[in-house]
Amino acid sequence: MRKIFISLFVSMYVLAVHAQQISAQSYQKIHRKAIVVDTHNDILMHAADKGTAFDQDLTLKTHTDLARWKKGGLDVQIFSVYSDGGVQNAYAYANRQMDSLDAVALRNPDQIIKVSNYAEMLRAVKEHKIAAMFGVEGGHMIEDDLAKLEALYKRGARYLTLTHNIAPSWATSAADETTKPNLPNKGLTEFGRQVVQRMNQLGMMVDVSHSGDQTFWDVIKLSTKPIIASHSSVYSLVAHRRNLKDDQIKAIAKNGGVIQINFNPGFIDSSFGKKEDAFFKKHKAESDSLLKSGMDEWYMMNLLYKKYTAEAEPMRPPLYMLIDHIDYIVKLVGVDYVGLGSDFDGINLTPQQLDDVTTYPLITKALIEKGYSKKDIYKILGENLLRVLKANESK
Repeated sequence: MRKIFISLFVSMYVLAVHAQQISAQSYQKIHRKAIVVDTHNDILMHAADKGTAFDQDLTLKTHTDLARWKKGGLDVQIFSVYSDGGVQNAYAYANRQMDSLDAVALRNPDQIIKVSNYAEMLRAVKEHKIAAMFGVEGGHMIEDDLAKLEALYKRGARYLTLTHNIAPSWATSAADETTKPNLPNKGLTEFGRQVVQRMNQLGMMVDVSHSGDQTFWDVIKLSTKPIIASHSSVYSLVAHRRNLKDDQIKAIAKNGGVIQINFNPGFIDSSFGKKEDAFFKKHKAESDSLLKSGMDEWYMMNLLYKKYTAEAEPMRPPLYMLIDHIDYIVKLVGVDYVGLGSDFDGINLTPQQLDDVTTYPLITKALIEKGYSKKDIYKILGENLLRVLKANESK
């Protein structure tokens, strides 16, 4: 009897191991076949600020470099072109960031190429190159000038995030609308409406991440093309001003647009804010000293999280919380309206397991385990965003 039990146990163990091997092979195969698109990565900020060359090995320094993108199976990257409201000559700074990508693409033509449209993107993917575009994060970077909007488009910008936390003069941000309750004028001004209309004409996707509610609804009413939220998550799961409420998610779906889920722990885990507050309260003297020395707040936070890794690691939310945000949108409006906008190198901490850009396949694995079909996974990983890009190009 004991021999039968042992034999049965061994058989069950072998079957379990075999099943895991099949699962591993399956998710890797599905991931390789998919066109994987990430609509928001901030590595250009590091390139402009610190001279970071992301065609070098930056393991443990950043989330991103060229070799690790290839290892993670990424096919299409839309690079964030970002500046906060304190940067002087924001348009010039945007062009400096664009220059850094141009330099990397020039040095590595066999690995990465700038593309300007859907057809060029598909061709790059077939050639096993990373297809690169820009997304300008913050309408203040066009400096109230439609000619500068058009110039950024010509350089490869295929979306404009209308506002950042610091808003332009012509649209209100989520930060504005939630922290300034007596704000006299919310939403798009007449010039803001001109910006959206010109973007529709150019084929440049309108991005409502960071937008205030009134700006969002003004865009929904005005845009003739599908819009995107390039890096946002779900308000019903985490009540953060940067996340989208159910009626907004439904409106984007009705518009034919797509919500690209952000990996920021504060957007996907409702308990993270308290953990982060406690962390910086504990290290207040050090953080204050760094800020007083002139260090940017983002870099200060990044430095302290890396210095106190043992404290930071338990703060990272589990991967399933990210998948919950994807799953919520699918259940609310369908699988055609969700994708990935990681915010790698624009966030200080990431969800567990998603340490850097090599880990995209773990999202595919988690979606398979959640019960998603291969067809639906292809949509989430990239096809939904490609549909919106192509729709914006149509005249």
